Amino acid sequence: MSEAVEAFLAMLAAERGAASNTIAAYRRDLEGVGELVGDPATAGQAQLARLGQAWAQLAPSSVARKSSALRQFYGFLVDEGRRDDDPSAALPRPANRRPLPKILSHAEVEALFARAEEEARTEDPLAIRLLTLIELLYGSGLRASELMALPLVAVPRDAPFLTVTGKGGQARMVPVSKRARQALSRWLMHHPGGSKYLFPSRGKHLTRIRLFQLVKDLAVRAGLPPEKVSPHVLRHAFATHLLEGGADLRVLQTLLGHADIATTQIYTHVDAARLVALVNERHPLAEKRRGD
Repeated sequence: MSEAVEAFLAMLAAERGAASNTIAAYRRDLEGVGELVGDPATAGQAQLARLGQAWAQLAPSSVARKSSALRQFYGFLVDEGRRDDDPSAALPRPANRRPLPKILSHAEVEALFARAEEEARTEDPLAIRLLTLIELLYGSGLRASELMALPLVAVPRDAPFLTVTGKGGQARMVPVSKRARQALSRWLMHHPGGSKYLFPSRGKHLTRIRLFQLVKDLAVRAGLPPEKVSPHVLRHAFATHLLEGGADLRVLQTLLGHADIATTQIYTHVDAARLVALVNERHPLAEKRRGD
């Protein structure tokens, strides 16, 4: 990659606090553009205009992500005085509707926990660990990466909170339910020791892929469609069910660790039925109709 691209990636890390996975994704996108048009730092509008055809088979979300990476890159070049022009106007702009999150019903969550609790009653350390994992996914709304990287020192002693390091290295406090604290206490009795991580594995910690497999296998044993259940779906369920219960959107944003409330607003669709019922029940005209 060109020196300009390396400088852009360094800026993302230093000034924006971008996570390593984010920087790697930007690098892949810019390298992919380089294979199509040459050095993106010197590409003009005519070259970028060809990208729409080259990306024609990609999903709109992928095209939008790649275009966004390039727009930010060219904005950086202009700000740094490396270019006098910004050719990003020639980039494709796909209509990209953000997909709604998969939803688990309360009954499905209860079935998943019922199975996990039944298995944990055997006092099998792995079953207790799995129960603890899903308690924290659903009870605290953690991302899989946040959960896997939790250090032992993050476990609450007196205060019912976990200190979590989220995207971009941002720390936040998340509440831990009584159920999750009980599961944590049980797991700590079986913790193998010798590791700084709460969920150690082979000298480091469990991977997100392994967590994904464990949750899918539990779903099968609970009689749920495995394609419907994942660590991220449990995080969605946490947010959805809190919002249904009347949680404030700003509070939900804080709990989920979203930098932009627009990301949190994706969950408002699940509350539509409750809002319609509220209007029908509480609106002054509804009161008049009942009186009539």
